[in-house]
Amino acid sequence: MSTTTFDAPAARTLKTNPFTIKNAIKWGALSLIALALLYIVWGLYLAGEPLFAVVILALMVGIVTIFSQKKFYTIRFIFPAIAAIGLFIVLPVLYTSYIGFTNFGARNLLSFERVTNQFLSAVSIDKSTERPFQLLSSGQGYQIALPGENDTLISEYTPLDGTAQRLSMSARPLPESGILGMREVIALRASLAELTLVLPNGTELKPSSLRAFAAQQPLYELQPDGTLLNTIKGTSLTADQSLGLYVTDQGETVSPGWRVNVGFDNFKKILFSDGIREPMVQIFIWTVVFATLSMVFTFTLGLLLASILQWPHLKFRGFYRIMLILPYAVPAFISILVFRGLFNQNFGEINLILEALFGIKPQWFTDATLTRTLTLIVNTWLGYPYMMLLGMGYLQSVPQDHYKAAALEGSGPIRSFFSITLPHILPPFVPLLIANFAFNFNNVVLILLLTRGLPDIVGTQMPAGQTDILGSFTYRMSFSDSGQNFGMAGAISTLIFIIVAVIAYVNFRAMRSYAQKKGVAR
Repeated sequence: MSTTTFDAPAARTLKTNPFTIKNAIKWGALSLIALALLYIVWGLYLAGEPLFAVVILALMVGIVTIFSQKKFYTIRFIFPAIAAIGLFIVLPVLYTSYIGFTNFGARNLLSFERVTNQFLSAVSIDKSTERPFQLLSSGQGYQIALPGENDTLISEYTPLDGTAQRLSMSARPLPESGILGMREVIALRASLAELTLVLPNGTELKPSSLRAFAAQQPLYELQPDGTLLNTIKGTSLTADQSLGLYVTDQGETVSPGWRVNVGFDNFKKILFSDGIREPMVQIFIWTVVFATLSMVFTFTLGLLLASILQWPHLKFRGFYRIMLILPYAVPAFISILVFRGLFNQNFGEINLILEALFGIKPQWFTDATLTRTLTLIVNTWLGYPYMMLLGMGYLQSVPQDHYKAAALEGSGPIRSFFSITLPHILPPFVPLLIANFAFNFNNVVLILLLTRGLPDIVGTQMPAGQTDILGSFTYRMSFSDSGQNFGMAGAISTLIFIIVAVIAYVNFRAMRSYAQKKGVAR
């Protein structure tokens, strides 16, 4: 009988040896992820975005810490979800709110240092010294020629490799060949911008355009007190940190500016400035009405069609279901553009039919009431199939015995619907109705594609339309208006977030209370 010896120390060493292939793969993957994220962090820092650099750095630390330590094993399963919520929900909300407390806008896009450098890099061109040039090429390199009435000045040879160079000019005959055309000059414009031509009298010329060189001098000089002195006019620019702009001696502001914190100024303008508050109140009321009516109309129509399609004696139910679901299958933006064409005031089929039958031609896109009606019609068309599908599913869960008992008591279809059907299907519908309300509260795509917010509200300080909702109003303020005001848009977005959260919570409590009174909710 043979026996096998067991080397306990060797087995214990193998068991406790931390360096295995699995560990090597894990640490290698973590190292690659960490290096990639560090590269992104460094790029964001160099781009002047320290906030996002800190966020990505925190993400990297979280990944390395959680996936390298066994004691955080259970957190690994929820960490991706937490990171996604933080990056794509919490961070945008916080950053948007932060923008609402700044003057960030078309005039205030840059940092203070970049604005100052931009002023200091501005130059004044002496037009009296401007001279057209020609670019010569030969085997020895390139030369700059300045043709003149009495003589032609030609520079020494240069490789035009993009480095800053000072070229001495001297009078020479202009060669008959080797003169490059404008296409070649444009291709070398970056290298030409680094040249300084020194004339025989000591005058220095720099490129003033694609065709000429001229004497130049800095337009502004930085003074010890921080002001910028205009070397031509002798006036000064003073930095006003409360405005984020440079101000002249006469008190006029000069663009561009830089971002500064303005506290609650944007919120005060929204609440107390007549030119902003009045259209904001009007737009807010229409937004609530639009979201509420869209929710009610889509729910009512969808549930009505679902109830009809559930009728067992209805023939061709499958065909009707397919046809009624088609609006949900077609991309929304296509349906919106089709409706925009159908309701065209001059050439749309709707107006052509109405004019032929009744002699009327409604102004769908210029009359505020008709435009809002059109918006609700299109949004109901787009939203009812979803409610219909849900209703068809929820109607299957209503006990049929209740209908039989109600029929024995003489209850009609309408009373049975409100006493039996609606109380049973409303509780599961509550969160979906709240989501529908919140979606329509910010249904920017419909407004921008269908009406673009028009017709305009007269007498406003900012672009505002009769069919604008808060989301489209904010979008137009941020990206469509020539005087883009991201700070004001951030303040409005913050208010929208708070309003939607409060209204959604109130709706949820109210609908839940209604369902509980009906004795269905658990």
